[in-house]
Amino acid sequence: MSIPVETKLPPLTLSKRSPAMQSNDGERSGMPEQHSSAPGCLSAFTKLRSGGASGFLSTWPAHVASQTVCQRRRDLNKRDVKNHGCSHEFGASVGKPRFLMQLEGYLKRELQALDVQQPKLQERRLQTYREVFDCFIEDFKTYKPLLTAIKNEYEVTLAYMREQIRELAPLSTQLVLVSEQCERRILSLREEERAEMKALKEDKRRLQRVIDDLREKQRALEAQVCRLQEDLAAQYLAYRNEYDARKLLIANIGTMSYATAEETNDGEEVAESEDPVKVKLALKVCREDLTKAQVELNRLHAEYGDVVPRRDWESLDRSHRENVQKLETLQIDFDQMKTEYDTLLEVHKQVLSERDSLQAELEVFQGTSTPRPDWESCADILGGSDRWTELFQGQSSQQRLLVLLENLAERASKDFFDGQGTGSDVPVFLRYEGQLKNVRLKKADVVRIIKEVMKQKYAVDEEQGVQSNLCEFLHTYLERQHGEHAGDWAYSLMDVIHYHLSDDLISLFSDILSGKVDESLYYGQLQLVNHVLKTLTQNDTAESGILTVPELSEALKEAFPLKNEHDLNELISAAQAELENNEGGLAYQRLFIEDSDGQIRSFLSLVKKQATAERHHYINQLRIQLEGKREVDVAELRTAFNVIDPSLHSQALDINLCFVFLVEPDNLNHALPVDTEVALQRLLAADVSRAGPPPSHIN
Repeated sequence: MSIPVETKLPPLTLSKRSPAMQSNDGERSGMPEQHSSAPGCLSAFTKLRSGGASGFLSTWPAHVASQTVCQRRRDLNKRDVKNHGCSHEFGASVGKPRFLMQLEGYLKRELQALDVQQPKLQERRLQTYREVFDCFIEDFKTYKPLLTAIKNEYEVTLAYMREQIRELAPLSTQLVLVSEQCERRILSLREEERAEMKALKEDKRRLQRVIDDLREKQRALEAQVCRLQEDLAAQYLAYRNEYDARKLLIANIGTMSYATAEETNDGEEVAESEDPVKVKLALKVCREDLTKAQVELNRLHAEYGDVVPRRDWESLDRSHRENVQKLETLQIDFDQMKTEYDTLLEVHKQVLSERDSLQAELEVFQGTSTPRPDWESCADILGGSDRWTELFQGQSSQQRLLVLLENLAERASKDFFDGQGTGSDVPVFLRYEGQLKNVRLKKADVVRIIKEVMKQKYAVDEEQGVQSNLCEFLHTYLERQHGEHAGDWAYSLMDVIHYHLSDDLISLFSDILSGKVDESLYYGQLQLVNHVLKTLTQNDTAESGILTVPELSEALKEAFPLKNEHDLNELISAAQAELENNEGGLAYQRLFIEDSDGQIRSFLSLVKKQATAERHHYINQLRIQLEGKREVDVAELRTAFNVIDPSLHSQALDINLCFVFLVEPDNLNHALPVDTEVALQRLLAADVSRAGPPPSHIN
């Protein structure tokens, strides 16, 4: 038995529906009629409604295949249910519903009306479909809430996807930039490899030329050995001839002397006793013997003139064997060196590949890893490099951290200083009693105070024309700046100076305070730095702040005319290393920039180091001139200065002499002699420098 399936067929158009059916539909839906609020939908919906569209969906084309009509709903008894566009017989051919055709027609017209050249064409198409769908939802009242919720969800998802596209658009640009940077880096690495390969090829050609030169020298040496053998043989022959001639001459002289003496002693008796005939015969025999000896000598000279003595031949043969052995050794060494060179080329290729991989790993590690701490920067806090070495030698990072924390805790616990009293042996700016508060100055604050104190003191000394004492001026400065807290600042300042003596500026200020050196050293270094900067600026004719390496070299030669080539090359290398530039222009103004703690960089540090070495060398030359003198007076020291530095101006010489003998220029001629070593130590503590090139006999 088949169960009849209740099917709701679409009603007729709104104009043909009866009021009862409309009321039944309202009751069935259980909700009031709702209209879409989408833009443009109301007018389109009104237009479609005026054309006779139905308020319900048609079952087309689902009803086409069916030949039976299901029972009607119980609340529509005895009423006919009609379908849009079809007769009462369902077997006939059925067309599209009118409402569907109107929707399709409206959609086709709107799409054709769009201009493909306008921007945001897809959004306009979507808006057209949205209006049609809103009309569809508005007409289909039963499922309108569900369809509206589905539509809204699609709208929210579409807005979310648009926001995602908007957020991902910059990432695509960034991806393109990263790709271009990677490509540029790859090209730069390839260029570096080409440069290295070119350098290796040049090195190979240079070594080949060296080998050819060695072979040429070997052939020249062999030819020279042959020529020397010939010269030695000729010299030996001449020597033997000279030697034999000298022996014959000596023998003849001896014979003649003996005969003369014998004739003198015997007198006339010997002459009378000899027979003249015998003498003639003896003379004849002697002449014959002389002739035979001469013939024999000529024969020997002809036969053995080209013969080398055995002793010389053995010596030359031994030298030849040694040269041949050395040549074989050099050939073996060359073959071994060539093999090693080929091996090194292969190793170099492997190292290049390993370097590239390690460089990539290093870049990854640099981006993800934390760098190791620079423990040497803690040396100043711990009281100097010696103290740092003593505490950190052989310690792990964890142990070093614990040691550093302990020392910092000790320093932090010292909130007050004990005053040193008001005795005369205490510096005037430290003459305080009781507890003095630690204001905890930083290194940058100390550097700033030092520079400000020295600057103000120089201005006051220039104004008054008399050099004041630095301790007294520092005391006056602290009282003027901090009033009743001057003692706190003075002890805090000395505490920081004690912990940062490794800094050149702080160490120099401490030495000036203690009287070890004169303050002219500070002003001399400051003047030296200003002179170098001024010279480099004058050579920058383009005023671009950049000098090439040749221009920098010429500027340094102009600034330091007395320096040798080695010192100038050191300065140029330091500048290139500091600016990380070996070929292009050098931004020379960056060489004079100090960090936040007032620390100068390597170039200026090398300039000051060379100036100190030159001053010591200058004093050592003066020491050589005064060698052997226990005491020296004004005239002797003046003469010594003129000998080692003839270009020194008389005014500068008088300043040096006044500093040595501790007198005013007017009383210089009446100054008493001082110990030579004391005089040299006083000169070392002052800003004494050479004025001109030394004489040729002075090293």
